[in-house]
Parts: sequence; structure tokens; C-alpha cells
Amino acid sequence: MVTRTACQVFQRRLSSAAAALRPSPAEVRSQRNAVFSREQARQRALYPRIEKIEVSMKGPGLDGTLLIMNKGMSTPLSCARHLTEHHVNSSALAIVDGEPWPLYRPLTHSCTLTLLTFKDSDPTLVNQAYWRSCAALLGQVLEAAFKDDYTVELLSTPEVPVTSGAFCCDVVLDPQLDSWTPSQESLRSLTRGAQQLIHQNLAWEPLEVTPSVALEVFSHSRCKQEEVEQKASQSPKGTVMLYRCGDHVLLSGGPLVARTGLCSQYEVTAMYSLGQGPWGHHRRAQGLSLPLQLQAHHTVWRRLRQRAEKLVDVPQPEEVTPPSPPDSAQPPTAQ
Repeated sequence: MVTRTACQVFQRRLSSAAAALRPSPAEVRSQRNAVFSREQARQRALYPRIEKIEVSMKGPGLDGTLLIMNKGMSTPLSCARHLTEHHVNSSALAIVDGEPWPLYRPLTHSCTLTLLTFKDSDPTLVNQAYWRSCAALLGQVLEAAFKDDYTVELLSTPEVPVTSGAFCCDVVLDPQLDSWTPSQESLRSLTRGAQQLIHQNLAWEPLEVTPSVALEVFSHSRCKQEEVEQKASQSPKGTVMLYRCGDHVLLSGGPLVARTGLCSQYEVTAMYSLGQGPWGHHRRAQGLSLPLQLQAHHTVWRRLRQRAEKLVDVPQPEEVTPPSPPDSAQPPTAQ
């Protein structure tokens, strides 16, 4: 009995010591922001002199429009400001020489540019970026929801199509919360947190970085470091894309829309337990949103919300088993 009590006391002391050594969420955010800002400044310093580039605009009413912009400084949003207020307010994403391009990402060479909106004849790319952005916003809310009292580990965000009915964010909460089941009031509180960020109309600042920089950004998260290594190995250039929204730095598998203010109706609809995983007790938070340009009547919204409350099943990638090498000792088959 005495031995068991002593072991329990020792374990509590070890846990307390580990918690004391672990930086607080505020310190982690500060460190990530510092590395992001340092790398952003370094990249901007690569263009000490103002050089001009030609940007050929494409799109309804814009074909033939040529803009003279600044290399490494001007962004697609800068180009939109040379057009009309409508282009500034309605543009969510851009296409630069055929490649999806965030509105705040600097242009580094002469190019053709198309501004994309939610009302385009084919809004597939914008819808995908919007869904991804809504999931990023949900992750930001979850990370800040528990203040500095509990740790929150954001896992790799599942890439799900808009047709799935809900965007997702997978997360591991502090082990002290393993038995916690979020109530409807908890979900409403998360929704209010998201709406506050939407009201602030924060930019999603993109920054393409080498894996070494991303690993430094996420030096306190082995989970994110593994995700960095995986995404870098899949990237043709061997780089990864970071975004910053307010003081929240995230890793994204694809382009995000320009700013939080493009979201309109937004609601956190559910949080499911996925059971124990490699990083702890895995959970999946889900939500529903419509952009500012596409709002729904409350009866339609209610139906959409009911669908978004159902668990989104994300198929796991199949593991490919390499074929076994031929057995050289096998006797030849009789002819």
C-alpha cells in the first residue's frame, strides 16, 4: 500500500515537472509568429530594388488589360485595387499562369492573372479553397478556446469536398479533457469565437517556406513536424505553404481564400470522438459555412446544418504493400 502511494506521488510529480517544462500556448504562438515574421522579412529583402513586371489580366471585361506592377511586392490583391472596388471585395482567389494563387502572395514575374469569385461559372477552385479556409478558421478557434489552461494539438486537416456536407478539423485536446463531451452550449461558444474572427476580417497571409523553416515554426509539435515532412516530400519544389491569420500560424495543403470576412453564415455543428490514435484521444470537429456572396434562407440553412451534424467519414489512404522478391532458391517449374 505504501509502495503504491509512493508511486502515485512520484507520477504526479513527474507530470507536474513535464507541464512546467512545456511552454504555454501563448509562448508557442509567440515563437511561431516570430519565426514567420523573420522569414517573411527575409523573403521581402530579396527584392531591394523596385523592378517592374507586366501583369496581363484575364476575365470578364478585363481581357487585354495590362498592369505594370512591382516584382516581389505587388500581389493579386494589389492588382484588384487598380481595377474596381467590386474586384477588391468579391475576389477570393487568383490564377497566375494557370496556378492557384492566394491573393496576398507576391507576384515574382510577369504573368497572366485571373481573379476568381464565388459567382464564377465554374467556382470549383474557390469552393475548395473556401472549405479549406473554414476548416483553418475552426482550428484557430479550437486552439484559442481553452486559453492557457489546457493544451490543444491540431492534427492534419482532412481534405474533404464541399459535397461532404461539413468541413472538418481533427484535434487532440489535453489528456485532462479525455472524458469531456462538448454540449450544445460549447458548440455555440466555438461558433461565437469563429464569428468574432470573421468580424475582424483578418487576412490569411501566405508564406512558402523550406521544410527547415517550417520545422522551426512547429518545433513544439512532433505531429506538425511529421506533417511538414510529408507535405514537403509530396511537393514538386520540396517546399510547404504556411499561413498566418492574426497570431495563428498554420500549415495548409492547398490555397486559402483571402480573408476571414469572406465568410458569412458560419456554425460549428458537431464534435465527435474518433477514439485513441497515435497522438492521443483524437476528435473531429465539424462545421458549416456559406460565403458572403451566397447566403441561404434560414429554412435551407436548417437542413444544411442537420446534414453537417452527421459524422464526416474521411477515407484513409490505402497502404501499398510492396511485392515480395522472387525466391532465387525456388526450383524451376517443370515444362
